Amino acid sequence: MSGTGQGYDLVVRSRRTVTADGERAAAVAVRAGKIAALHAYADVLDAAEDVDLRDLALLPGLVDTHVHVNEPGRTHWEGFASATRAAAAGGVTTIVDMPLNSIPPTVSVEALDVKVRAAEGRCHVDVGFWGGAIPGNVKELRALHDRGVHGFKCFLSPSGVDEFPALTLPEVRQAMEEIAGFGGLMVVHAEDPALLGEPTGPTYPEFLESRPGESERSAVEQVVLLARQTGARVHILHVSSADCLDVLEAAQADGLPVTAETCPHYLALTAEQVPDGDTGYKCCPPIRPAANRDRLWDGLARGVLSCVVSDHSPSTADLKVPDFAAAWGGISSLQLGLPIIWTEASRRGFGLDAVVRWMSTHPAAIAEISGKGAIKPGNDADLVAFDPSADNPVDAHRLHHKNPVTPYHGRTLKGAVHTTWLRGGPTGTVPHGAILLRHH
Repeated sequence: MSGTGQGYDLVVRSRRTVTADGERAAAVAVRAGKIAALHAYADVLDAAEDVDLRDLALLPGLVDTHVHVNEPGRTHWEGFASATRAAAAGGVTTIVDMPLNSIPPTVSVEALDVKVRAAEGRCHVDVGFWGGAIPGNVKELRALHDRGVHGFKCFLSPSGVDEFPALTLPEVRQAMEEIAGFGGLMVVHAEDPALLGEPTGPTYPEFLESRPGESERSAVEQVVLLARQTGARVHILHVSSADCLDVLEAAQADGLPVTAETCPHYLALTAEQVPDGDTGYKCCPPIRPAANRDRLWDGLARGVLSCVVSDHSPSTADLKVPDFAAAWGGISSLQLGLPIIWTEASRRGFGLDAVVRWMSTHPAAIAEISGKGAIKPGNDADLVAFDPSADNPVDAHRLHHKNPVTPYHGRTLKGAVHTTWLRGGPTGTVPHGAILLRHH
């Protein structure tokens, strides 16, 4: 590890560098946008720029594989410029955009090309794309895969937007058979519509009652069965109910290619603390009680849930009416995921290495994004200087999200991002994010 490097572009040193092998003192040497070598912290190195973070932590850039950017078509909700600026400010260097809430949704190669054109030149971080599986587009899936999407999103229950309908179970099976044929990935919003109801009133308890945990569990059981029958790789999105964990654990123990994620809001917020009428807390599936949250943390610790991603699903403030039955369901937290999770994780005895696995290494692996997810030679020099002990008061109006709506407004989180580097260059005023299309 020691020795002198010849002509690095950048060296970043930290006594708390979180590498693929754990946390240690190290100097990360960068050449041509890639991590060229790891050296001892105190090594004298030849570099155009040398940054010593001392006791600030150095993490790999986070990979957030669940972001609704909404551009084009609902760009007043969010857009590539604002979303990626927020991501960079939060230590996220790669996002994967969801296929819905934009118009057109990403359900054909033509629609993907529209999305790519909307993103080009506007992105402060690297951006990949999910395709969508909706009724009638099975013939589009292979072409989308070949064009470079990271996988296919489907809903078992209504998505909330008319242009992205849910699949019936026979349609899910048909799509999964097609996807298995080319080695693709199906990512599933798993709530069983037969077990969902309409809220009987405007309050949070009435909304929560309308989307019980058993609807998630039932949907996950159905999807696991289809994975067993078709051989398709499946990823369960935004698990909010711990009732799913034993189903997932059994599938994984059987060797089925089934992974699952959860989100910061399910790990940090609880049903008991949702203020009356504050629909900034509304999302689907919903935030559940504190006892459920503790079980989700246990599922994460055991590896049943492998990653934590934002499900950043913003809207304009006027859609967040103070009625949980009528308000838009979606939580904005793209810029805040790292401090939200660190606040809770550190309190529960987890280290930064665990947070990096959940928020960088595993999401990159599931979405098959090469060169990301760890500080190791050969990877992109996507790096984050993070102060784990800083107090971080949240003011929604100071976030880069396009609309100042977040349930974390007024909270003080633990941990703050100081600098984010994308391929060795600091993120900032000039967007230099790349469009990531998978190469075969």
